[in-house]
Amino acid sequence: MSEQFNGLISAAANMPQPGELGTYTSDMFLADFSQFKQSGQEDQVISLVPDPMLQVFVNNANASILPSRYCEIWRYAAGLYVAHFSALYLKTYSDGSLTPARAAATGQQTGLVKEATMGDTTISYDNEAITEASAKWGSWNATQYGQQLVTMARMIGMGGTYVI
Repeated sequence: MSEQFNGLISAAANMPQPGELGTYTSDMFLADFSQFKQSGQEDQVISLVPDPMLQVFVNNANASILPSRYCEIWRYAAGLYVAHFSALYLKTYSDGSLTPARAAATGQQTGLVKEATMGDTTISYDNEAITEASAKWGSWNATQYGQQLVTMARMIGMGGTYVI
């Protein structure tokens, strides 16, 4: 087949271009998702996620959320990717721990509150929803950002196919 025809097949099958990367930035993220920056700072933007970690999430988004697939919604999809991982990171964030046990506790899985009692304090969690959802989409169901991104990815993944 000709090279031109192969290019048309790739486009129709929703395949990414070799070496393609997004151009999403931390500044774009903090502008689009202001809930991840400190409030009250007008002249200086300070991220709630440490800069090195935020940059890891941005780099991964640029490698995973490709403009050729997401087209007009690319920036929002890349932002959802970064917001998802930022939210997961912040759920476990601590300035420091006095003991290994306290450090380990920051990563403890929690589900929806199943039962809560005030007298003698009883709280039980339902982790079934998280574990069942994780079987198909991993941690993407752990945040609303991830759920939105999965929904978009499913729609985009319905692109055309080529059968020989």
